[in-house]
Amino acid sequence: MTRRLIVVLALAATLLAVCVATWRIAWLRGIDVLQQQAAARAERTANALGDTLERYESLSYLVASHPLVAEALDTGSPDALARADRYLADANAHAHADVSYIIRADGRCMAASNWDRPDSFVGSQYRFRPYFIDAMQTQVGRFFGIGTVSGVPGYYISQPVRRDGRIVGVAVLKLNLEWFPGADANEPVLVADKHGVIFLSSVPAWKYRAVRDLPSDIAESIEKTRQYAGVPIAKLPITPVRALDTPDLRIVRVGARAASPYYLLIERTVRTPGWQLMTLAPVESVVDDARNTTAAVGFGFISLCLLAFYWRMRRARAREREAGRAALQRAYAELNQRVEARTADLSAANAQLLTEVAERTRAENELRAAHAELLQTSKLAALGQMAAGITHELNQPLAALRTFSDNTRVLIERGELPAARENLEAIGSLTERMGKITNQLKLFVGRAQPTNACCDLARALRNACGVLQDRLRRVSFEVRMREVSRLPDPQSRDSLGATSAYASIDLRADSPPLIVHCDSLRLEQALINLIGNALDVLEPVTEPRLSIDVDVSEEALSVTVRDNGPGISAEALPRLFEPFFTTKAASKGLGLGLAIASSIARDCGGALIARNEPGGGAAFVLTLRRATTASQSAWQQSDPASTS
Repeated sequence: MTRRLIVVLALAATLLAVCVATWRIAWLRGIDVLQQQAAARAERTANALGDTLERYESLSYLVASHPLVAEALDTGSPDALARADRYLADANAHAHADVSYIIRADGRCMAASNWDRPDSFVGSQYRFRPYFIDAMQTQVGRFFGIGTVSGVPGYYISQPVRRDGRIVGVAVLKLNLEWFPGADANEPVLVADKHGVIFLSSVPAWKYRAVRDLPSDIAESIEKTRQYAGVPIAKLPITPVRALDTPDLRIVRVGARAASPYYLLIERTVRTPGWQLMTLAPVESVVDDARNTTAAVGFGFISLCLLAFYWRMRRARAREREAGRAALQRAYAELNQRVEARTADLSAANAQLLTEVAERTRAENELRAAHAELLQTSKLAALGQMAAGITHELNQPLAALRTFSDNTRVLIERGELPAARENLEAIGSLTERMGKITNQLKLFVGRAQPTNACCDLARALRNACGVLQDRLRRVSFEVRMREVSRLPDPQSRDSLGATSAYASIDLRADSPPLIVHCDSLRLEQALINLIGNALDVLEPVTEPRLSIDVDVSEEALSVTVRDNGPGISAEALPRLFEPFFTTKAASKGLGLGLAIASSIARDCGGALIARNEPGGGAAFVLTLRRATTASQSAWQQSDPASTS
């Protein structure tokens, strides 16, 4: 065993050494090829950019040397400026530049090739720009920045304009370099200025990022000259991973995440402006080639080892075959003895199995008896829950019946028969509602399937407030409605799209119909529970306030009941919609109101959530689906009150 283990370990060590050597050789060869290709590309790109900039630098000198430009800056006459505008436009069109313009010694632009366009540079002040300052000091100004007028980035080349041996202004040529280096997702190219700020990049997300930390004085200088129009300059996360032969060649990781891609970074300096051009060649292909080569060599080595092992095992098997014949004869003789012993064991096992079957039959009979008893207990528990639900749901209509009957008696004594008749009609409606409640509570116990019934939310809200009108007189109460472009997220009202302000509505008048997918009685039942719970919370509050906000969108309606009470505790919030869970005293409620309201919302395809408001108090948000045009038409035909 020890010898086999040593052989296996030796083969594993050899395999590991072969794979490591293969990986290193393939990696170095791939990096060398990638380095040659990337270096040639970087050199070619840097030369192309430098040649382009030098060619346009000569053009800026020709513009500055033209007598029309010097005359326009020196005299400032309208005719001279008009001729300069036309000359600059013609020169700019032939040179294929972005804009050509001339600046007076005080920093004011006097003429430009875009003089006849809405974004003309004429009249703009450029005294703060570095290219103007350099040209006024007899130097060639070179500057890349975002235009203060057009907002378009470009490369500015400036030359001093002389007349009679004195500098009268500056000629500027602006080039749009957005075509360079172009979009190349496989091999990104970027150009950074002398401060390390990237202003050209084939990856748009890297533009106006810094390749290194900017000193405070450099950052202030960029902000002062408005070089990048106030764009915040954040550092591009380039992490060096491995240095290669030369300082301008290294492997880096771009990105803050561990899974960010790796690149071969090659730097080249653009001749005239002193910019730094960087090419990033992905090393993923090199890694893939090295991995494939290593896998092929490893599999080849393993195949050779398996072939040798197979040859050795075949020889050993031939020797074992001869020894097996002799052992087979001895085993046959012993087989008869084992069969007899096994037969005796099977007989004993059969007797034990019969005993276990009898025990299992007795256990099954006991389980059936326990199951029947459990079913009887479940029926009694369900009967108790239904009785408790009926008690809870009839409390509100019974209280309203008492109020309406007292008011009717007073109205009859006063002789106000029309008002008394309205109260009697309300009493009839409440008794009908009480009858329906006893039938609807089975939805809480039996989970009935949702229906396609529709109702008017405004009418249900009026009826619910009518039942609770005596209690509502004791609080500051308001109902508001607004149109929203989409239904707000119930957790955050700041997530609305385009919305209008809330407008107060009078429930005593006929509100505009808001048709939702829900049975009218069940919707009133849910609203009465939500408003009644809010009124219970506001009883000990000194200045109670209750508001109902109706948010209307094209697809849904959201009813938010808010109060300024103590709010919902963190322990009670997760269990708020559980049946029989309540924070009130035993005489105040049974803990079924919110559970029933939540069940109604779910059955209608909506939702009911609760949350604490940032300014204090709690809010319950009931969201329902708005009826389609066809459903609204069917509701208007079936509901007499909607057409009266």
